[in-house]
Amino acid sequence: MPAPISGILTPHMVPLDDRGGIAEAELRRYVNWLIERGVHGLYPNGSTGEFTRFSVEERRRIVSIVCDAAGGRVPVVAGAAEATVAETIRACEHCLEAGARAVAVVSPFYYRLSSESVYAYFCEIGRHSPIDVTLYNIPMLASPIDVPTVRRLAEEFPRIIGIKDSSGDISHMQRLIAAVRPVRPEFSFLTGWEAALVPMLLIGCDGGTHATSGVVPELTRRVYDAIRGGSVDGTGMGPKQLAEAFELQHQLTTIFDTMILGADFPDGFRLGAELRGFQMGRSRQPQSQLQLSQRLALADRIRPLIQAWPS
Repeated sequence: MPAPISGILTPHMVPLDDRGGIAEAELRRYVNWLIERGVHGLYPNGSTGEFTRFSVEERRRIVSIVCDAAGGRVPVVAGAAEATVAETIRACEHCLEAGARAVAVVSPFYYRLSSESVYAYFCEIGRHSPIDVTLYNIPMLASPIDVPTVRRLAEEFPRIIGIKDSSGDISHMQRLIAAVRPVRPEFSFLTGWEAALVPMLLIGCDGGTHATSGVVPELTRRVYDAIRGGSVDGTGMGPKQLAEAFELQHQLTTIFDTMILGADFPDGFRLGAELRGFQMGRSRQPQSQLQLSQRLALADRIRPLIQAWPS
């Protein structure tokens, strides 16, 4: 059996060229840089990757490029969210062909569905996906996946191997772990909210998928190692080491807040990656002249926060 998914997985952005197309060479360079800087895995076609702003064919191309560039060095958990269950299963098939380790499937979006409808949706995916599936709970943008539904799916479908929860709700994550671990000890729990990374790891999460890791992968990796390795320096988790971990968490949260609050998501993170030396291009979301001028001011706020990690 493949190892459970754990560590820091980057839901990375996609560099675009001057015409708005996928800048393949820059995407490959970005993937290599992320791996070299210590991330444990890659997560193309997530919210940070603006998957809704690409066509089906482009989403498939992105997965193929990322899997090829990764070359098996780290696992790829590819976003496979489409508007219908049939299209989602076809996306799962392509991700398997491309070489992904697993897919991440968000619950139905746009329509706010009942828990039973969410369960029925994932039942179809659990029965028919040829690749392992991680559930993606992002209740601010899609139908929530509640604790009883996750447990039912974990009990009934071995192909469903984990969940990414982006609610940032620590008590919800505790309930998820308590409900599912007794029946599926190998089930992976990933947090998608960097402001809670340290406490989430302390209560038993296996890792996280964080937009900030696409800008400061070194810092997110240090946070993970501080908890999973026992301390920043590997000597054990005492009060001093825990204080060091929370200091790293504070640095991470400050960078995260600056990028997520400074511009419409995920443009602040695209700007952060540019400041690390990548030609990200302009997002496909048009921007007004006011937004373009505010972007320059945001760059001045982000730059000193990330200068500890030179490109």
